[in-house]
Amino acid sequence: MRRSSRVIVPSTRTGPPRPQGWLTRRLGVLLLRRFVRRQDGATVVEFGLVLLPFLSILLMIMETSLFFFAQQTLETAVADSARLIMTGQAQSAKYDAAQFKTAVCGRIVALFDCTNGLYVDVSKYSNFSSIGTSVAVDADGKPVTQYQPGAKGDIVVVRLIYRWPITTPLAQMYLAEPSSTTRMLVATAAFRNEPF
Repeated sequence: MRRSSRVIVPSTRTGPPRPQGWLTRRLGVLLLRRFVRRQDGATVVEFGLVLLPFLSILLMIMETSLFFFAQQTLETAVADSARLIMTGQAQSAKYDAAQFKTAVCGRIVALFDCTNGLYVDVSKYSNFSSIGTSVAVDADGKPVTQYQPGAKGDIVVVRLIYRWPITTPLAQMYLAEPSSTTRMLVATAAFRNEPF
């Protein structure tokens, strides 16, 4: 078996001497080239670019869903509580506005500040065509309410009114009222009282 021997010849470099620090600059250039060519962190960078719009849209979807859920909760509560008036239970128990509001609040889930934010309007009308669709508000923007449950055969409208806060800035552009961060939720039940 034959062995080969390697002979290391010292460099016989000729020319001007290299400037001081050339090795660190050369190493820096090589590392920079390697960093630019690497694709390992591309996913993280792309996710960072997409994260803010994604979270904004996700929060807007969640807030819009909660808004519609709150509206449906009010609709259910007004349908349930209007039966107290339609069947004469509220009139027989001699409910006033505060007692009827307490009965309404018992039918609402914990989404609402029932005592301070919910307005209950019970109005009596002579016929169905005279029922107005708008909510009267005072100078402060608070709904004007009354309590007229009526007697047998009277036409009555029960409205539950609540100012729902819109917290997401992106959703405020679409859901909130102009120059406000809230939206007025109104649930209405119109009926003729039964002959109780």
